[in-house]
Amino acid sequence: MEDVVISVLHRTMVAGTPLLLGTVGEVICERSGILNLGVEGVMSVGAVVAFIVTYTTGNPWLALLAAICAGMLISVLHAFASVTLQANQVVSGLALTMIGLGLSGMLGKPYVGKPLAVKMNDVAIPWLSDIPFVGPLFFKQSPFFYMAIILALAAWFFLERTLPGIKVRSAGENPGATETQGVNVALLRYACVITGGAFSAMAGAHLSTSYSKSWIEGMTAGRGWIVIALTIFSLWNPGKAIMGAFIFGGVFVLQYLLQPLGISPNFLAMLPYVSTLLILLAMSTKDRRKLNAPAQLGEPYKRGER
Repeated sequence: MEDVVISVLHRTMVAGTPLLLGTVGEVICERSGILNLGVEGVMSVGAVVAFIVTYTTGNPWLALLAAICAGMLISVLHAFASVTLQANQVVSGLALTMIGLGLSGMLGKPYVGKPLAVKMNDVAIPWLSDIPFVGPLFFKQSPFFYMAIILALAAWFFLERTLPGIKVRSAGENPGATETQGVNVALLRYACVITGGAFSAMAGAHLSTSYSKSWIEGMTAGRGWIVIALTIFSLWNPGKAIMGAFIFGGVFVLQYLLQPLGISPNFLAMLPYVSTLLILLAMSTKDRRKLNAPAQLGEPYKRGER
């Protein structure tokens, strides 16, 4: 029985890892005042680039680096539209999703059905992985899991305990006042959007080089939209995103556990997205200020405005 529980919880951690990576990146982006609905597209680009590089070089670490670069590069489009052109951030984000999904489908078409010879293997931490129950669960995981936890905690510390993090939060709350302190708000927001793109691309790389060993179009399966809901659920706090991501990871695993009971697979496939809608509905009934939402989230800012 213990082995079954460990297996289920281990799969929950695996399923929640890309959600955590994407959510941390989105939190950083939104705390600067930029709403990015393009997570799904960036995640998909990261997945296909990581797969192609792993397939051609046999080096998943090089693939991860390539995916991060690709995610940052494509995120510049959203940063340019939202910050420089001051376009509608919702429209720009949706456009980024469509571009990312289309581009990944085109690049990945020749690789559909081709399995990877190697993938990002789990890493067992010496001694700690031998601890009963806890060891196999937390200390024998993919490198992506360790990176996700470390980066989430580092992002929390950065935003809450450092001067640059305070500037990021200030840019999302009152960019005019932030500018009077000598901060280049536009440059800061560019950096946050691009950083968010790097995190989303890492999430995509996890899906294609660790979670599975193949590429299929639509591999992200709506996880980018769940990331956006998790950003709200975590109250724009990277630390709280850890709990939320693994709760949703459990929902993903739950649909596979319930299949033997004869429940409709179509209904089970809806569970993660129904949960997302319920969270968004519950959060929408609360006051925005109590949710810790950045005051200027989604609002364009022209330099010199007060």
